[in-house]
Amino acid sequence: MNRALVCIPTYNERENIGPITQAVLAADPRVDILVVDDNSPDGTGQLADELAAKNPRVRVLHREKKEGLGRAYLAAFRWALAEGYTFILEMDADFSHDPRYLPTFLDAAEGGADLVLGSRYVDGGGTVNWGVGRKIISRGGSLYARSILGVDVRDLTGGFKCFNRRVLESINLDEVRSTGYAFQIELTYRTLRKGFTVREVPIVFEDRRVGHSKMNKKIFVEALGMVWKLRFTV
Repeated sequence: MNRALVCIPTYNERENIGPITQAVLAADPRVDILVVDDNSPDGTGQLADELAAKNPRVRVLHREKKEGLGRAYLAAFRWALAEGYTFILEMDADFSHDPRYLPTFLDAAEGGADLVLGSRYVDGGGTVNWGVGRKIISRGGSLYARSILGVDVRDLTGGFKCFNRRVLESINLDEVRSTGYAFQIELTYRTLRKGFTVREVPIVFEDRRVGHSKMNKKIFVEALGMVWKLRFTV
């Protein structure tokens, strides 16, 4: 059976980590979980260790400090490849990515898609509990990136994904430079540039249940500039 790993980066997600791991494990028996904790001061990493001690499907990767979402995912990808997983998934800890979609992702990946991307902007997709400003930023950012990069993917900024390991083996992970909002754009663009297939499946993205979004103006501005760098260097 193909092995699948759901990578969940965390920083101060103590209130979410227990419920999200439970929901993921219940959603699909094919998946294991890797919690990637950036030395959360609220004790998220220690709680994750306790969860892993109780369930062999949960593992924890501790990092020394917070370096951004992209660095956490890259560390998770390297770990997953070394451990022999066939499918490697990205997922937020805050329930904005609903675990109920995991079977759909894995079925599509097992059906031949190289990258399965949960999309808010295809038929059947959408968002819940978003203000007008956030909708404009998200849709506008995706349209901006699509236009500059010349690709047809509707949701370039989406972060709920499933990679076949062959994609991550083909991408030079050491060359990935983005850390925040732009990281998702870069990974999808590099996948397309390597000639792999990207399949978008509809998801409804719900704003986090507990805590505060880690999106900020600095991350968004980085993404605007990074798109041009990708256009001329990848």
